[in-house]
Amino acid sequence: QVQLVESGGGLVEAGGSLRLACAVSGRGLSNHAMAWFRQGPGKEREFVAGANWAGGNTKYADSVEGRFSISRDYVESEFYLQMDDLKPEDTAMYLCAASTVWAGTAVSEYTIWGQGTQVTVSS
Repeated sequence: QVQLVESGGGLVEAGGSLRLACAVSGRGLSNHAMAWFRQGPGKEREFVAGANWAGGNTKYADSVEGRFSISRDYVESEFYLQMDDLKPEDTAMYLCAASTVWAGTAVSEYTIWGQGTQVTVSS
């Protein structure tokens, strides 16, 4: 059974950077869709960035376009979210997710979830 475990969260000042990692155990996800979502206090879970690796395409939320980047390592055991120029409004619990089929930006399209890693950006 596939499991996802996030790491790399923490406290950073505005303008700083963090790199989140999502370790994949179990079956590989080489042809699956992977994504990062976030959920702030009292807010709904929202899409941040995603990739359908088989098609080679990536997508980003407008709020992070140009600042965040999703990638994976060549052995497909981890995927990452590089976050630059962080802003206080980026503060949230960040969760990685995967789907066994092509997926978009909706929470309901993803069936495999990690537990999350907290990112806090101070002003």
